[in-house]
Amino acid sequence: MTIAVDKFPKDAVTHYDEAFRKGLLNGDVLICSGSGVFSSMIQQATDSVWSHVAFVLRLDSIDRIMLLESVEPIGVRTVRLSKYLEDYDNDGKAYPGGVAVIRNRNFSAKVGPQKLTQLAQYAVDQFGYPYDKDEIAKIAARILASRVPFTKKQMKKIAPDREFICSEYVARCYEQVGLDVQWNKLGFVAPADFAADVNFDLVAVLKQK
Repeated sequence: MTIAVDKFPKDAVTHYDEAFRKGLLNGDVLICSGSGVFSSMIQQATDSVWSHVAFVLRLDSIDRIMLLESVEPIGVRTVRLSKYLEDYDNDGKAYPGGVAVIRNRNFSAKVGPQKLTQLAQYAVDQFGYPYDKDEIAKIAARILASRVPFTKKQMKKIAPDREFICSEYVARCYEQVGLDVQWNKLGFVAPADFAADVNFDLVAVLKQK
């Protein structure tokens, strides 16, 4: 079942319990509807409720479900998925907004152990690149370009180097294993493009504490 771009799903709500954790797969995508300033910018630019995406990487050897993501103003990082539901900002409160898990129906068939390693290596290689003010401005410009199409010369100036909006980061990681996210081609890949992509199905809406 796909999800809407402009409406947060109300069904398939589940607790993040042991049974659900066991069912999560590498490459699953956490898609969020946030309430912060940067989230609102993305939502308004894309006419959607979605403002953030991250993807799942299982570390079964240490019993952890990790999210690999790019967040403003930190940059590319990894956190436990459970942190979103319990203590997102280290204040004992959950992520300020709704969170759901979606799954690319082609991921398991196309991404075997070797390709998963390739994806993970690329994703981890992006760690440690914090944003500066110029990079934040470039990201904001790419968001603006989705509303007011820029020239090729302008787009070249604001193209991502090692700074990524969350959805650009996940899309780049997917590209490493031959999976493309169907996007609007207006300047950047948005969280809404993951929701609109017919290859992604809703797994569950996660109930927060």
